[in-house]
Amino acid sequence: MFTAIEHFEKTWSQEMKFSQNVLDALTDESLNQAVADDHRTLGQMAWHIVTTIPQMATMLDLNLEGPDHKTPVPGRAAEIKHAYKLVSESLLGTIKAEWDDATLQHEDDLWGERWKRGRTLQILIAHEIHHRGQMTVLMRQAGLVVPSIYGPAKEGWAEYGTAPPEV
Repeated sequence: MFTAIEHFEKTWSQEMKFSQNVLDALTDESLNQAVADDHRTLGQMAWHIVTTIPQMATMLDLNLEGPDHKTPVPGRAAEIKHAYKLVSESLLGTIKAEWDDATLQHEDDLWGERWKRGRTLQILIAHEIHHRGQMTVLMRQAGLVVPSIYGPAKEGWAEYGTAPPEV
């Protein structure tokens, strides 16, 4: 749980960069990739990440620029990338402008539970990381290069002058 805005800012800025790198690797053609017919497509997963930010922000009495969670998935990867940049930066800027460290202790009713705002922000980040990981599997299936995140992806080992670890 975050207890200081500064700590959230540092973590969110890092995760925002990682998510943007994943979204930047998407192509229009890749958006329809799914692991199976009854699962989300890569485009739906990416759009879910985007629209969850303003949806959860609304539950915290924050108004952000960006699409409503009921907005249909765009057919162009560039629209998803742009929307993510807008909402993720809007979240950070709005929190920095409107909240202080004490606000992180405020409790809200989310899905029938009482969550401190510092916990909600931590869960928002974990949610994004979870879906970002799912996206990398779909990206590989779609033939895309997966960007390095917490360490090198398979293709990223070349940047270190070495081959990827043996499987």
